[in-house]
Parts: sequence; structure tokens; C-alpha cells
Amino acid sequence: MSKKLQLKSLERLLIIMDELREKCPWDKKQTFESLKPLTVEETYELVDAISENNIEEIKSELGDLLLHIVFYSKIASESNKFDISDVANAISEKLVYRHPHVYEDNLDLSDDQVKMNWEKLKLKDGKKSILGGVPKTLPSILKSMRVLQKASNVGFKWSSEKEAKEKVNEELNELNDEIISGNFEKINDEFGDVLFSLINYGKHIGINPDSSLEKANKKFIKRFMQMEKKMSEENKSFENLSKNELYQYWKAVKKQI
Repeated sequence: MSKKLQLKSLERLLIIMDELREKCPWDKKQTFESLKPLTVEETYELVDAISENNIEEIKSELGDLLLHIVFYSKIASESNKFDISDVANAISEKLVYRHPHVYEDNLDLSDDQVKMNWEKLKLKDGKKSILGGVPKTLPSILKSMRVLQKASNVGFKWSSEKEAKEKVNEELNELNDEIISGNFEKINDEFGDVLFSLINYGKHIGINPDSSLEKANKKFIKRFMQMEKKMSEENKSFENLSKNELYQYWKAVKKQI
């Protein structure tokens, strides 16, 4: 599609947003706060679509997110705070500023060099820390991944997969020591360190820990539901089966799937 047609499509969306904000009772009463949970939900729906590689759904969910961007911008424009052009110009200026190797120096940089420059420029913008831009409300696993990536961007990382794996084993040993001591607060701390070191190890071996865990969730749910079905077919229930019998059902389902 040509740039002209793309711009026309965006113009149509902006016109529709104006009409909805003026004429639709639901759209008229929305605020930043009321839209916020819906935006989070739409973001997760996009992530689901990407995980399933469903191109039609990805397109649809991107449209929903685009609507939210237009919606927030429309609300802000009504009190002369900013509008969609300010949003687009702001990100354009940021991209140009943070890519001097493209727009100024015309340098041939590596991926790692680009990421390091990006973090340095963010500090020049007034950030007090490399980690200052990590959203506080990110889910814990995603936050760990982002923290580790940002630290890695400036060279703070284990130099090898072997070192990252050794750190996992070290943290497991520390957790076992605290379990023996029986101090719950320290056990809790060390358990968190084990999870953090595992996420770091996943990064070193090219694994997305969040995606990997979600895959494990889906696999467990599928097997558990299949086990329930098998038990129901044989008129069995959790109440009248021993742990060993339940384990045998589980083993049978694992072998079947």
C-alpha cells in the first residue's frame, strides 16, 4: 500500500474517533483512567496472537491498540494538552535523536553498540539510572528480563553461558542452606534469587523465559484437563483416588499426549 493510502486510512480512523467522541455515550465518557485497564488487556491479546502466530489476529489486535493511541490523543486534545500529531512528532524526534549513527554520523555499528549508545543517550535525557525506564508495573518475569537486558546493553553481564549456569547452581545451594535453617524470610529471598538467575540463564541460551513458562502452563493445563476427562470416563474422581493412582493417570496422559 502506498504512503498516500496509508495516510488516508489513518485519517479515516481519526475522523471516526471524532464522531464517536461526539455521538456515542460510551466513548464520550471515557478517560485516561477508564481506558488504562482496557489498554493492558488489548496488549496481552496482541501478545497472545503473536505467540500463536495468528496473522489475522495480530492485525486485528494492532488495530485495537492503534485505536487506544488515537483515543488517548483525542481526549488530551480536548483540553489542549496534546494531539495525535504531537505524539507522532515526539516519537519521530526521539528515534532520530537516538539513532545518530543513521541520521548524523552514518556509522556502521554492531547491534550491541547501538544498544549501548541508546542507553547513554537516555541518561543524557535526564534519566538517573540505566534501569530508570523499566516500568514498575511490569509483571515480575518481564521486569527481570528487561532489567537484565538493559544491564547487558552497557556490558554488565556474565561473559559466558557456563558462568550463568554456575550462578543458578550457586543460588540453588544458597536456597537449600536457608531451607535447612528454616528462616522463611531468607528462604523467600533466595527463592527469588534462584528465579532471577534462571531468567538470566535463559537469556544466555536464547530462551524467552516468559514464553517458555507460558508454554509449560499450557502443556500442564492440557494434560490436566485430559486427565480429568479420562477419570470421568472411568467414573473416577479426585476424592476417591490415592496420590499414586492420580500419578498413574498423569503418566498415562503424558504418554498419550
